[in-house]
This record gives sequence, C-alpha cells and structure tokens, in this order.
Amino acid sequence: MVLSLQGCMAVGKTCAAAYLQSHMPDVFVSFEDNTALVWQIRARGLNKTRYEDYLEIQRLWLRHEAERCRQAARFPQAILDYGPEEIEFHTLFYPQTIGQDWPIEAALAPELSLIRRYLPHRILFLEASEPILRQRKQQDTARQRRSFEQYLTQFMPLKYQWFAQKDNVDFLCTDDLSPEQVGAQAQAWAQTCFARQ
Repeated sequence: MVLSLQGCMAVGKTCAAAYLQSHMPDVFVSFEDNTALVWQIRARGLNKTRYEDYLEIQRLWLRHEAERCRQAARFPQAILDYGPEEIEFHTLFYPQTIGQDWPIEAALAPELSLIRRYLPHRILFLEASEPILRQRKQQDTARQRRSFEQYLTQFMPLKYQWFAQKDNVDFLCTDDLSPEQVGAQAQAWAQTCFARQ
C-alpha cells in the first residue's frame, strides 16, 4: 500500500513525512528530491511557457516520478512526500494558470498512463489558511520557495477543487497544530489506512 501527503507549499508535508519516518520505522518514506532534474532542465534551456518545451519538461518530470514510485512499490508499505498525483495535477493544470489551452492529455498520453499506474491508494491533504501558510513560509529559512506566490494564488484553488472530487482523499486542517501534532495525526491516519490493507 502506498500513501501520499499533499497540500500547498509550506503546509508541513515534509515535516510530517520526517515525523513518520522516525515514528514508523517499518514504513518506507520517500521524500521529494528533484534537484538534479531541475538543474537538467535549466542546463537545456527549456522554457515551460513554450508548448514544445513544456511537453519535454513534463516528460522528464513524469518519468522521474515513475521511477521514484517504482522504488516505493518494492516495499509493503510506503508513504510519499508528494506523490505521482502531484505531477499528474501539475502537468494537466499548469497551462491553465498561464492562460493556455494546450492538448496535454493527448500529447502526453503515454507518460500520463505510466504515472497513473502508481497513483497512491489514499492521500492525506494537509490544509492551512493563507495567513498561516505565509507565516510558515517566512519562518522556513531553509527553502527559498520562489514559486510560492504563484502556487498559492493560482494553483491551490484548482488543486483543492481537483482533489476534493476524489474519493481517496482525506483532509487535515493544520492551522492550530504544531509540527509534532501534524505528524502524530498523519501517523494515526497512516496506521488506519495500513490496517485496512
């Protein structure tokens, strides 16, 4: 069984994943690490606002995520800090955020089909109000989060609507919770999911 943590930037996904890693040693926890891929895209001079470049960029992202998911699928129980559903969402909806109506589903059909084989069994969508997200972003000096504003204002309304329609998504409001409390609640959720296997 594969589970995934979802939500906005700065909501606390990675902190929750770290908590799960330390409190659930029998579960494989996979952290998002796209550094090498980002550098490859920059080195090739690909521009995601150009259609052909965007297709190439998303092929790279989708293949990269499929490989990450293959690794996680080797374990009986795994939790992903962002999973393939994030790449699927971004691939389909990014053009809309820049005013484009590109035929992404058709153009990337093989890659999307591949990634959909690895969609998680259940997703925990961590929520927080905008003031809390901004506060957490300011407090997290370890990350630059250059695209935070775009993600919060353009992606999140679309993202919340998309995930709210799915029947395998649970929501957790983190506004009044400490990182440890978020981690503990994520652990309780994960244990419940795994117990239903």
